[in-house]
Amino acid sequence: MKTIKSILVVDDDLAHRTMLRTLLSGWGYAIVEADDGGSAIEAARSRPFDLILMDIRMIKVSGLEALAEIKAFNPAIPIVIMTAYGSIDAAVEAMKKGAYDFLEKPLNFDKLHLTLERAMENFRLKMENRLLKESLGDRFDRRNMIGSSAAMARLLDTAAQVAPSEATVLVTGESGTGKEMIAGLIHFNSLRKERPFIKFNCAAIAETLIESELFGHEKGAFTGADRRKEGKFRQADGGSLFLDEVSEMSLGMQVKLLRVLQEREITRVGGEEVITIDVRLIAATNRDLQREIAAGRFREDLFYRLNVVTLHVPPLRERSEDIPLLAQDFLIRFTEKNRKTIRGFTPQAMDRLLHHPWPGNVRELMNAVERGVVLSRGDYLDEAELALLFPEGLTATTPAALQNGTGLETVERETIIRTLAAAGGNKSEAARRLGITRRTLHQKLKKYGMM
Repeated sequence: MKTIKSILVVDDDLAHRTMLRTLLSGWGYAIVEADDGGSAIEAARSRPFDLILMDIRMIKVSGLEALAEIKAFNPAIPIVIMTAYGSIDAAVEAMKKGAYDFLEKPLNFDKLHLTLERAMENFRLKMENRLLKESLGDRFDRRNMIGSSAAMARLLDTAAQVAPSEATVLVTGESGTGKEMIAGLIHFNSLRKERPFIKFNCAAIAETLIESELFGHEKGAFTGADRRKEGKFRQADGGSLFLDEVSEMSLGMQVKLLRVLQEREITRVGGEEVITIDVRLIAATNRDLQREIAAGRFREDLFYRLNVVTLHVPPLRERSEDIPLLAQDFLIRFTEKNRKTIRGFTPQAMDRLLHHPWPGNVRELMNAVERGVVLSRGDYLDEAELALLFPEGLTATTPAALQNGTGLETVERETIIRTLAAAGGNKSEAARRLGITRRTLHQKLKKYGMM
C-alpha cells in the first residue's frame, strides 16, 4: 500500500495557505498548516514530515529563522522556501541555511509540483545510494565516511595526506568511534590498495596463539599444528596489516613486533627460515599509550615505532552534528535488512539521540538504531523504542536483583549481561566498565554460552 506523504505548509497569509492546502491535498499529499515560523518549529518537533513548504517573510519568526532551527534538530528534512520578493540575497541565505530550493510568489503550480516531487525523491535516492555503497564492500573512501562536523573534516584531511605515504600509522580513539574504518580508508587510498588489507584484533585471540597468528607456524611446531600455516604478516605481504587493540599485546609479543618493524623480517613459530616482508602497519588502540608506558604495560620504543603518524578519531559526543546523518544511514541499512518500511525518526526520537552521551560511540548508535528498527511497528522510529536501549541508572556497578545465596557464577553472568546492555553491546566498552581486558570478557562470554 502506498504511503501518503506529509507536507507542513507554513505561511502567515491565510488565503494563500488555504489555496495551498486545497492544491496539495488534490495532488495526494497529507497537509498540516502553521501560520508562523515559531509554530512551524513546534510542529516539526512534535511529529515527522516528508517536506516543509515555508514562506520566507513572516511577522513573528521568519522563514529563515525557522529554517535554521529546524535544520539544527532535523538536518535531513527537505525544506522549500517561498517568497513574494524575488530577492537573490534571500535565496542565497536560504540555500546557505540548508533549503532544498527557492520558489517565487505567485507560484507556478507546475514548477511547485515538480520541485516537491524532486525534493522528496532526491532525499530517497541519497539514502538508497549510500546503502548501495555500503553493500559494495569494505572499500572506504572519503565519500563513504559519514560526517560533516569540523572534527571529522580535520581527521579526513589528515588521513587523505597520510594515505599515499608508506608511514606507519597509529589510530587512537575510544571504542566504537570507527578506527577500523579510518584504517580501511588509509589502505584503500594508498598505492597498496590492490593488495590485501588484513585485520587482526589483538584482544580477541588467546595470548599463546598471537605469535602463531601473526607470524605463522611450521607443521609440528606445537600440539595441533598438523600443517604449515602462513600468518597475518605473510597474508598482508604487499598490502597493509591492521592491528586493532595493539595495547592488549603482552610485553613479550611487543618485543617481537618491534623486531619485525625494525628488520622487516619474520620467522614462523617452530621454523628457522627468515622471511622478508613488505607490509604497511596500521595500529589502533583505545588506551592512552603514554599512561600505559608509565605503568610499565607498553614499551616506549615500540610506541615510537608505531607513532610515526597519529590519527585521533573523535568520540561521537564531540561531533553531535553528525548523529542525524549517521542515524539516517543506519536506518536505511537496517530497514532494508529487516524488510521493513520505516521512513525516519520522530522529532522526539532524534532529540533523544542528540542528547544521549554515547559511551559506545558510533557502534552504540548503530546498535540502537538496529534494535529500534526491529522493535518498531510504525512508519517512524519513536522515542519509546529507543528508550528501551537506555535504561535509567544502569551502569557496570548496578547490582543484579538476585537473592542472598545466589551462586557467584550467576551473579557474574548477570553483571556481564547488564553491563553489555548498558554499553550498547560494545564488548570493549563493557570490558572497560567491568575492569577486565577484552580477552577476559571473550573467555567469560564463551564460558556462559553467550557467543
